[in-house]
Amino acid sequence: MRQVIIIGSGPAGYTAAIYAARANLSPLVVASSVEAGGELMNTTEVENFPGFPEAIMGPDLMAKMQEQAERFGAEVLYDDVVSLDIDGPVKKVTLGSGTTHEADSLVFATGSAPRKIGIEGESRLSGRGVSYCATCDGFFFRERVIAVVGGGDSAMEEATFLTKFASKVYIIHRRDELRASKIMQERAFKNEKIEFVWNSAVVDILGDEAVTGVVLEDTVDGTRRELALDGVFVAIGNDPRTHLVHDKLQLTPEGTVWVDGRSSRTSVPGVFAAGDVIDPTYRQAVTAAGSGTVAALDVEHYLAALGEAGAPDPAGAEIDGLADAATLGR
Repeated sequence: MRQVIIIGSGPAGYTAAIYAARANLSPLVVASSVEAGGELMNTTEVENFPGFPEAIMGPDLMAKMQEQAERFGAEVLYDDVVSLDIDGPVKKVTLGSGTTHEADSLVFATGSAPRKIGIEGESRLSGRGVSYCATCDGFFFRERVIAVVGGGDSAMEEATFLTKFASKVYIIHRRDELRASKIMQERAFKNEKIEFVWNSAVVDILGDEAVTGVVLEDTVDGTRRELALDGVFVAIGNDPRTHLVHDKLQLTPEGTVWVDGRSSRTSVPGVFAAGDVIDPTYRQAVTAAGSGTVAALDVEHYLAALGEAGAPDPAGAEIDGLADAATLGR
């Protein structure tokens, strides 16, 4: 039986693995068979992760994190978790291969996935003009014409941020009014670089090697037209990957895993969570990595307390009893 199993291999999962391995906990990292490395595997140059002034490719960064975790003794398994049994003191993780692994503790670091439009060209051009993170990729669109798809606060924030780089930013929304808060709307309306495209749905993204434009369908009369663009930022929401723990862990109103304050402790003893799966706000690689650190330290403290509780010292208990009696006698 393991001391700790980490589900997820993004910045949170691998950072937790690094810390846990250095604490001699011999963590098992279930990295997924198809999405190992998390969302950074779909990112090109990462310029905002500390320690890489010349930037680093997303897959290269994740490879280095994995190498560092394995150097200290973490084991990485390329498989997918299909079910969890976390009710008792022993946590059971069943994989797609049919094998079951058991551990005293579990770190849930499955991340979140950007909600996609679900159209032709979106997946094909992801990382080549289609992006889901303005703070990650905005710099690459200096003096370019781009569009943000969405009508909520996230879309307004992304569009406003992108005006620092782009020459023009369209906000494409399928209705004639925004869902965003009034203050976010006002900021966008006042920005001279932003133009709104109302009652329009993106039904196709054009381009072979890079985005060249989109096909828009009028949601009122159904007519279609093309809009020339250099990039498309999709901001229609994120979905935390919590399907494995529905009805098992307490979730927040935003759908993320609930944790106790600034800790990684979930509603089930021995189960900890880290990264984007607990974070509806920041969703950055560096904050996820910090969250993974917290999870590993919490696991270490939990296991230490388990060891103390599981092997009580009779002499120590007797001394504690005497101390209690002396206190009561005061």
